[in-house]
Amino acid sequence: MGIDLGKRTIASRRTETASGNVYIRLLVKLYEYLGRRTESKFNKAVASRLIKSRTYRPPMSLSRLSKHMAKVGAEGKIAVLVGTLTDDPRMLECPKLTVCALRVTKTARERIVAAGGEVLTFDQLAVRAPTGKNCNLLRGARNTREAVKHFGAAGVPGSHAKPFVRSKGRKFEKGRGRRSSRGYKN
Repeated sequence: MGIDLGKRTIASRRTETASGNVYIRLLVKLYEYLGRRTESKFNKAVASRLIKSRTYRPPMSLSRLSKHMAKVGAEGKIAVLVGTLTDDPRMLECPKLTVCALRVTKTARERIVAAGGEVLTFDQLAVRAPTGKNCNLLRGARNTREAVKHFGAAGVPGSHAKPFVRSKGRKFEKGRGRRSSRGYKN
């Protein structure tokens, strides 16, 4: 009597990055090594986030980052973001910050440096804080992508899914909800 191999489930998660970027591949090796050798949850978290796809490495604005770093207990710590840090022109004053991110836009970098802060790379962070001490690990909002707004059934009562229409306005998408042959009837 054997077992049915057809119904076995295998854990479907990434074990290595799909990126062809040599720098990201080296960072994955570095932080996986640090995660093993230092037994630091911070390093393991950074390694797992580096492996993930860009959907799981969402961008964060400078204003949101400064809001998080202004909280009690976060002053003087290094803000770590496995993703892109973008500028927010609506923010007038940029505080002094020490930031480590995969990518920092040109204007965000200029504003941080002008305020007396500094921008680190992940290899510089590994030298400065090998266990992640005095680091604040942050991530951007994942569900603000345009694609997420279309998830669900557009036009169904109670659903707030955004329809895929070429033209915007009140007179479009009127066929749905009128007759049950057009999806549903109100």
